[in-house]
Amino acid sequence: MAAILAFAGSNSSTSVNFKLVQYTTALIDGHDIQLLDMTRYPFPMFSEDEEKEKGYSNSLVELKNDIAKAQGLVLSVNEHNGNPSAYFKNVLDWLSRVDRNFLENTKVLLMSTSPGRRGGIGALGVVEAMLPRFGAEVVATFSLPSFNHSFDDNGVMEAEFGKALQAALTQFLESLK
Repeated sequence: MAAILAFAGSNSSTSVNFKLVQYTTALIDGHDIQLLDMTRYPFPMFSEDEEKEKGYSNSLVELKNDIAKAQGLVLSVNEHNGNPSAYFKNVLDWLSRVDRNFLENTKVLLMSTSPGRRGGIGALGVVEAMLPRFGAEVVATFSLPSFNHSFDDNGVMEAEFGKALQAALTQFLESLK
């Protein structure tokens, strides 16, 4: 049984990416899953001045420690103008200051979704290239386009996308063995 940490790279209370993470983690059996709601993690915008004056918040250190305890990470990133949100980039900036290799030996299932037809694929590509810099191994990716038409209270509605998500999840879980 592996410890899996799961969250969305969004601090929105209506995050479609958080809904995708919740749904995906509900499909996992036999592992210890910790689901984080990032609306509870307000971080100031990173700056060296802020770091020097105030250091690292307890929330930041707790998040870093939660990541360190996990063998796997289920992460869904949101997209703003083709890139990861400023919030998520800020989280990475802070975490990398506490420990540059904060994702070392961590397997990642990286996902994205959006209301648009591209499904946050721009942000997914940027983050997929970025996470290995911090020690992560991105073992599988999944993008769900047109969230409002592809997802409902029961989950992924279109069989094609459901199969693709299950394949990515299976690949991720196999990597944790």
